[in-house]
This record gives sequence, structure tokens and C-alpha cells, in this order.
Amino acid sequence: MGMFNFFTQEIAIDLGTANTIIIHNDKVVVDEPSIVAIERSTGKVIAVGKQAQQMHGKTHENIKTIRPLKDGVIADFNAAEHMIRGMIKMINPGRKLFSPSLVMVICIPSGITEVEKRAVRDSAEHAGAKEVYLIHEPMAAAIGIGIDVEEPMGNMIIDIGGGTSEIAVIALGGIVCDKSIRVAGDDFTADIEDYMRRQHNIHIGERTAEKIKIEVGAALTEIDNPPPDYAVHGRDMMTGIPKEIMVSYQEIAHCLDKSIAKIETAILNALEMTPPELSADIYRTGIYLAGGGSMLRGLDKRISARTKLPVYIAEDPLRAVARGTGIALKNRDKFKFLIR
Repeated sequence: MGMFNFFTQEIAIDLGTANTIIIHNDKVVVDEPSIVAIERSTGKVIAVGKQAQQMHGKTHENIKTIRPLKDGVIADFNAAEHMIRGMIKMINPGRKLFSPSLVMVICIPSGITEVEKRAVRDSAEHAGAKEVYLIHEPMAAAIGIGIDVEEPMGNMIIDIGGGTSEIAVIALGGIVCDKSIRVAGDDFTADIEDYMRRQHNIHIGERTAEKIKIEVGAALTEIDNPPPDYAVHGRDMMTGIPKEIMVSYQEIAHCLDKSIAKIETAILNALEMTPPELSADIYRTGIYLAGGGSMLRGLDKRISARTKLPVYIAEDPLRAVARGTGIALKNRDKFKFLIR
């Protein structure tokens, strides 16, 4: 068995729209933005992850940066394969003696179609995986948060990622009802870009908008310990000259309001679909938030006020899904009904 293990490399991948995290031997070995930079003339991959991210929005015509995933699913098959391959190489650089047989568990959105599942499987196989297992994101998030998913107890998980928000009620090791909507972190970023153009006549890029979201993003106009105003640099749309403006968290809360309201509606829809016995459980256990979007200031309070239920944020929300995927990989026999 020792020899066999030596040749088998098992990795868990949280293939996200915004970030991809790889877990190997219970450790996060790769945590990189889901982006690749490709040379247009030759189609050669120049950079993957953080390096490609630094080029994003700053390239000349021979380099293009691609985010292979859109709305939680693979939009660019070729780039996705290059990205997965590049990130697997980051695990143990320098070890090129043999290619161990790779076993991968990858998490996927719960609202994904068969065709989209096929794309994930194919990309992983092309990148060198011998066996590919898939697990649904809300399930992985629940395991990652530390919920005992096999109990006959209802738990509601909301995973707000980059491309999708997954809302699921989990009991007895399965998803009882789920709602997957394509409104998430990327939409917040787009809302901020749009708002800056309309309200301040300033043109900013995706990376700057993302930075604003992290520095002063909020879901409520009244929050405890608010962040200081943030200086935004962009291009003045009237004069074309670079300029600076200050934005406050209240402004950003206003501009994100519509997108957050869509997520709230989806949560209420999911609660309406929940069987009454599980609703009784959720009243006691509350709602768990995971994913990068759950770190938006005041979002937990806003959802709590809307649903009148307690809302808890996972301790490391960005990695909850990846952690759960890693645990499912390690205990494949126990969770074999979850991973297909």
C-alpha cells in the first residue's frame, strides 16, 4: 500500500470563478486567482494565478488575460485546462521524476447542468487526472464549516462566491432543496464600476473596483466600526485625465443594494421550498454563510434582519468550501454518496 500511495497523488480543488484553491495532504498548497495570461500569437501560457492577475487590465495586444470560469462554470475550456495544469504544477515544483496518478475531488455549483459537469471533468482529465470526483459546493461548505451533514437535522448554507450564490438546505447527507443564482461577488464588482461611471464620471478597471469592494464594501448604510473613506483613482470621463475621488462605505452600500436584494429574495425562495420539519430545525440552527461574498460588512446582519433568523459566518469563509472538499477527499468511503 505504501508504494501505491507514493504513486497516487490526491488533491481537492475548489475551482472558483474568482479564486482556485488546491488542498493536498490536508494543507492548502495553492490559493491563486482563477486567471491565465496567454500570448495571442502563439497561444502559449505566460502566467497563471497571481502573476496573471497583475497583468489583468494592463496588457498590450499580444497578451490577453482570461478568466476561464464565468458564473461558477467553465466558459473557456482551453484556458481552464491550462489553468488547472499550471496550478497543479505549483504544488511541488521541481519534482518531475514521474507523474503520479492524480485523484481529484472538485467542487461544482449545485445548479450546474450535465454539459457543464462534463466540461469540469474533461478539463481535469486533460490536465492529468486519472480519477475525477465532483461534490456540490454547498455540501462542501457545510462539511468545511464543521456541520455533521449526515444527521437528520436541517441546516441552511449560503455560499456566496465570485460567480454564483448557492443556497441549500442540507439534511441526511443530501441537499433537500437548493437555489443557485448567478449573482455574487463579480456582480458586486461590476455594480461598483458602473456606479463610479454614473455617479462620479470616473472610469475604473475591474481590479480597482474589487479593491473598493474589499476596502469599503458594505451591505448596510449603518454598520459598527465603519471603514475610513477610500481614495479611488481612475480616468475622468469628461477630460480623459487620471483623477482621484474619495468614496465612503455608505455609497457602496447603496450601489450594491439591488444585487444583495436579489440574493435575499433567493434565500426567501429557498426557505419557502423547505419541508416544514426542516424549517423547524433551521429556526433553531440558523443560517451559515461561506464564500468570499459573505465577508461583505454587515451582510450577516442584513440577512438576519430580513429572515429573522440567526446568521453565522464561517470562520475562514474563503476557504470553507476548499476545506470541506479536502475532508470529503480524505474520507471518500464515508462520503461516497456525496461525491460522484
